[in-house]
Amino acid sequence: MTDPRHLAPPAARQGPGPMPHGLVEALALAVSHRIAGALPGDRRAAGVGAGTELAQIRPYAFGDDVRRIDAAASARTGEPHVRLEVPERTLTTWLALDVSPSMAFGTTARLKADVAEGVALAVGRLALRHAGRLGVLAFGAGETPRLLPPRGSKAGLVALRRVLADGVAVDGQADPHALAEALGRIGRVARQPGLVVIVSDFRDQADWERPLGSLRAHHSVVAVEIGDPREAEIPPVGRIAVVDPETGRRAEVDTSRPRVRERFAELERERREHLHKELRRLHVHHVPLSTEGNWLVELGRRLS
Repeated sequence: MTDPRHLAPPAARQGPGPMPHGLVEALALAVSHRIAGALPGDRRAAGVGAGTELAQIRPYAFGDDVRRIDAAASARTGEPHVRLEVPERTLTTWLALDVSPSMAFGTTARLKADVAEGVALAVGRLALRHAGRLGVLAFGAGETPRLLPPRGSKAGLVALRRVLADGVAVDGQADPHALAEALGRIGRVARQPGLVVIVSDFRDQADWERPLGSLRAHHSVVAVEIGDPREAEIPPVGRIAVVDPETGRRAEVDTSRPRVRERFAELERERREHLHKELRRLHVHHVPLSTEGNWLVELGRRLS
């Protein structure tokens, strides 16, 4: 399980910024169109149970809940009958949230962790509409992802806020297989079809393609990739010391050399092209967001 001692809010934390109610409502419509087949009202829960729509009235059998005895049918037939309803329509949303050290990076209006927090809160609010449920799995710190089972109403949002308040992992605590393990675990515990939203920078993660493909076979999946402009290219500012937050390794780089900058940009282009290609191959909707600009407006535009 994720060790709380390895988590801390980033020092430069700014928060997600304003989240106007009107924009969140517009986002709800965009999500409705994107995952129309898995939204509340479009999918019935399995089996029969408490609800408002009648499934059947049948004779009472040993073991039936006596509270479901239908007085009118029992009086007409002269023997006990029970009333069974179709369960209320519902959708379980799973949020896979990246809390690895690289999420504490940001060079513009906010950190990647701030944008991730905003996306998580927006997804959480939408998930709990119409009696939906929200499950959270935080990965990227410690050996095992932190799993919070699906909850409805206020409890689901409170649990999400607690995870967000813990912050992200300290440098050097990353696990290159964290994303793959998180996706595999959601696949094992999410028995009913639903919506899975992955919020991550997808950096330095390996072997996630197969578990994501298995997850996509049973669920609607949206991959929200969060990046920063400085991850795509570096300016010529001379010799600098850099630290890889995922591993904690330190290196000196001479950014005044054009070949160094060109190679850096080339490697980043290759990484992003591979990510985009794999998500498209697996039919996973890709939503790239940046720490620069209005992430909420961009999220709605990318989903519409």
